[in-house]
Amino acid sequence: MKIRDIVAILDAEVLTGESYLDQEIEEFAASDLLSDVLALSKDNFLLLTSLTSQQVVRTAEIAGGIGVVFVRGKAPEQEAIGLARSHHIPLLMTSKSTFDACCKIVEEKNKQEKL
Repeated sequence: MKIRDIVAILDAEVLTGESYLDQEIEEFAASDLLSDVLALSKDNFLLLTSLTSQQVVRTAEIAGGIGVVFVRGKAPEQEAIGLARSHHIPLLMTSKSTFDACCKIVEEKNKQEKL
């Protein structure tokens, strides 16, 4: 699944990183505890969070994340957008809750695996 697919699945707005939406996502994680994100041992994952600071972008990058989705319509700080832009990390924003966004992604992933 690509980041571009997530945009459609979550009816998300692309805040930055339009040129990097064709990256392949291996996993996704949902967390508001940055220490939990740092403890992940995954590469090429997408982070779903309601945190909006630039530390989210830094943490995702350090932990192997290739994109961040802000849930519940929460807009990131301008510093976070600037940091993501300079590090080529796509940022998306969806009005869906964390739970609903995760359910939608898993549902679509299961559909693709059955094909």
